[in-house]
Amino acid sequence: MDQSVTVTHLDQAVTEWIEREAQRTGQSVEAIVRWLLVQGMEVARRQAPTQRYHDLDALAGTWSAADAAVFQQALDDMSQLDPTLWQ
Repeated sequence: MDQSVTVTHLDQAVTEWIEREAQRTGQSVEAIVRWLLVQGMEVARRQAPTQRYHDLDALAGTWSAADAAVFQQALDDMSQLDPTLWQ
């Protein structure tokens, strides 16, 4: 999706920095602005709190020792390999 965006009312220092960076790197002003936007998105993504879900909270800590043993036995049974299937 190619979409043009016009950014207005930039501080003079910001505009000058972008222009200098474009000259320094040999890239266009537009390329520098795109790079800045992507960098800003990555910073925002890293700083965003991880969403916590509480839909299974009611289940936490509700198993008895017997329930846990039955579940573990089922897992153990599923991890057994049948050698005849590999012949």
